[in-house]
Amino acid sequence: MIPERRQWLVVAAAGVAFGALAGISAAGSLALPAASSSVRALSLCAGSTVLGLAVLASMVQGQRRPAVASDAVWRAIAVFGGAWLVLASIDLAWAASTAFDVPALDLDVARFGDYLATTTGRVDAAAWLCVAVSTLVAAVAYRRSASWSTAPVLVAAALALIARPVTGHMAQQPFGSVLNAVHVLAAAVWFGVLVALAVTIRGRAAWADLLPRYSRLALWCVVALVVTGVIDAAVRLGSVSALLGTGYGRIVLAKVIVLGALLVLAWNWRRTWLPAAAAHRNQEEESLRNAVLEVCAMSVALGLAAGLATTA
Repeated sequence: MIPERRQWLVVAAAGVAFGALAGISAAGSLALPAASSSVRALSLCAGSTVLGLAVLASMVQGQRRPAVASDAVWRAIAVFGGAWLVLASIDLAWAASTAFDVPALDLDVARFGDYLATTTGRVDAAAWLCVAVSTLVAAVAYRRSASWSTAPVLVAAALALIARPVTGHMAQQPFGSVLNAVHVLAAAVWFGVLVALAVTIRGRAAWADLLPRYSRLALWCVVALVVTGVIDAAVRLGSVSALLGTGYGRIVLAKVIVLGALLVLAWNWRRTWLPAAAAHRNQEEESLRNAVLEVCAMSVALGLAAGLATTA
């Protein structure tokens, strides 16, 4: 790995963590999200990356000379999946302790089992199991240098990401669960595939091949994200005055502002970075730098989303 690449990936890891926590902090200043929001924000970033890696692998599947090596994808899924599993385990224990109003360190096996027997507990346990399966499959595939399809990981990661949202408040509305699922997956793919590009691809030729394809995919993700987000907010808030009059509404406004800034950045990239990369004029380091800057900015939106999901 070239020194510049290693440095930028370290910056990306730190920037995403900082951005997600900054989003949570902003949500905390606007409302009262649950204390577990910080773990959920980091978990969302890790899970979105796992999903993005699986999507990226499907984008190059069937190519005679794939721009991304299979071993690189499986290694990255195993690493990010392991981080996701740790965060999901912490979140699950936190949720169980909160349900019984006891400190997490005082949670005993009996109470944890009782929590898993509840509807919410079964949903959380199913999501945890999906994360564990994704990580295990990736680790085995990497150890065996297997050229397996990432479809099982893609499905498991998607189910883990939408498990809670599809059983939330919108589930009571017609097509509410579908809208929430589309919203979460659109955000995860938009963020996750770009992280996957930064982590796995090498050289100008790979960026020239995959960046335009990602750009088209990202456009559809943004459309889905905006449409479902507007519907969700309208149903939940019920009135324009609630945008400023409730904590939930204020976080929605903050998300709108951050999304607007991201769209301006994306528009600028489509005018500058995309044509240059497609024409092989950009060095690999420049494309990597641009990707890192964008995912760090996007992590703020994911932090706000995690705060929104835990705000009454």
